[in-house]
Amino acid sequence: MTDQPLLQATAVHKSFGDVEVLKGIDLTVRQGQVVSLIGASGSGKTTFLRCVNLLEEHDGGEILLDGDPIGYRDIGGKRRRLSEAKVSAQRARIGMVFQQFNLFPHLTAGDNVMLGLTKVLGKSKAEAREIAGHWLGRVGLAERRDHYPYQLSGGQQQRVAIARAVAMQPRLLLFDEVTSALDPELVAEVLGVMHALADAGMTMLLVSHEMLFVRDVSHHVVFLDKGRIAQQGRPADVFDNPENERLRSFLGRFHGLFGRASAAS
Repeated sequence: MTDQPLLQATAVHKSFGDVEVLKGIDLTVRQGQVVSLIGASGSGKTTFLRCVNLLEEHDGGEILLDGDPIGYRDIGGKRRRLSEAKVSAQRARIGMVFQQFNLFPHLTAGDNVMLGLTKVLGKSKAEAREIAGHWLGRVGLAERRDHYPYQLSGGQQQRVAIARAVAMQPRLLLFDEVTSALDPELVAEVLGVMHALADAGMTMLLVSHEMLFVRDVSHHVVFLDKGRIAQQGRPADVFDNPENERLRSFLGRFHGLFGRASAAS
């Protein structure tokens, strides 16, 4: 981890109709850092991830990746959307793994990983095949590269989705509740892959309700409440010494996993 900011969000706002979902988010993610967003459903966690990855357009504020404004430029004092070509180039620098696996059912695991490499990065099929094989091996699925999604378990499909995202060599990797659609016995295999990526220095911004995993893997934890950051800090500070009443209540839902936090509530 370095002190160099990779992602910097300043006063980010987002509304859907009359409902303001993000109410001025300020967040910095440094290179090599793992930052986790926690909070109740509807607190704005996924919306923020989608704004970072340009799947949603933020209404105000600024999001920078490597100092480069994402999605927009201020031209003559007016906020203007970048061209689709520039937006696509920015998206290619940010990988995202979703709750649902979003694999193409008519493509094998290997072909799912290769697709972005050939279509977006312009790599030859031979090079893409080699890269896909490497990353499928890294997530423990080298022998499944010729299998179709229906031939894979949910955990295996999610590991293919992770391999697909990482193979693109993104500057930042986003995870949105990637274990929520899995049976409990399959969760550990996916979390193990994510932990290995974190140990390898991948910069990650993740949303998860796997609190023990969040505490173990994160450098920084951010608690969102109703579209605002209510508390943030080191995992030990957030989980053991929650200063915010809403955070204490939220942690209390996890059945005593964090003893002092539950006692404080």
